[in-house]
Amino acid sequence: MSSEIRTFKIRDAAVHEDELALGEFLRTVDVARIETTYAGDAWHILVMFEELRKREETAQIQSAIVAALNHWRAQAAAAHNIDRESIMPSSAVQEIARYAPTTEIELTVVGSALGIDTSVFGAAIVQVVRQTLEELTS
Repeated sequence: MSSEIRTFKIRDAAVHEDELALGEFLRTVDVARIETTYAGDAWHILVMFEELRKREETAQIQSAIVAALNHWRAQAAAAHNIDRESIMPSSAVQEIARYAPTTEIELTVVGSALGIDTSVFGAAIVQVVRQTLEELTS
């Protein structure tokens, strides 16, 4: 998730008012970095942040994809009479959920970065991710 930037001024003539506005904003975000400088009768504050709501939404989406992939993995393992790890390693589930690939090409890129072969079950994995995303957005 990318950070956003917002600037504030704490003016000498309106310190209390400006500090309240800054404080209200800071309670609604996850701050990555703050830079300050004093110039022209005011503090200039640069805040690099991530919105908490976006972070929570991302976590919920990833959690839903992980649950769906684990459910599919258990069903596929039972249907093929093989171990769940042979379908897809547990270590890969979280990363696939993080990137949420919706095409086999995207999945191949993620899979190669993880060192796993997605050629056998790739289409099914992509279908699970797509279906989960569709359910969450409808």
